[in-house]
Amino acid sequence: MKRSILIVTVAILAFVGGLSVRNLLSSPLDKAKVSEGSHQKLTEFSLPDLSGKPHNINEWQGKVLVINFWATWCPPCLKEMPEFEALHTEYEKKGLQFIGIALDDADPVKEFIASKLITYPILLGEDQGTKLAHDLGNIVNTVPFTVIVNKQGLVVKSHMGELTREQLLEIITPLL
Repeated sequence: MKRSILIVTVAILAFVGGLSVRNLLSSPLDKAKVSEGSHQKLTEFSLPDLSGKPHNINEWQGKVLVINFWATWCPPCLKEMPEFEALHTEYEKKGLQFIGIALDDADPVKEFIASKLITYPILLGEDQGTKLAHDLGNIVNTVPFTVIVNKQGLVVKSHMGELTREQLLEIITPLL
């Protein structure tokens, strides 16, 4: 009898613990969507490109944005970028804009971008990029972290971890 009570108690504690961790790791944006069906307005920001020229996010107003926070030392980030480049080329004329925000030093980023022929804008985030990613739902400061913004400037999805072509197309196709 004592053994059964112990097993049930451990199972209940594991279940409650799992729910707590799930709630802790879920994005505030996901919580807002579930509770109200509304979306967060993308915060206006400016970051420099690889040549140091500042770019305001409003430059791409009216487009579906895929904002990807990444770093050169992150293997999943580097794996998804060629697919992002292909999708950018394929859907750019339909109003899709990829923007990479590197959470890294400028020199390795420049080297990587030159070697992989990435043509979509790459901005240098540094500390401001980390804060921006956190404000957009990256509460565990992980990369890659991707945010999808609709043409009205509302964040419709935030995703921690690698995204496949199929996952991304499922999200962006209805928005184009």
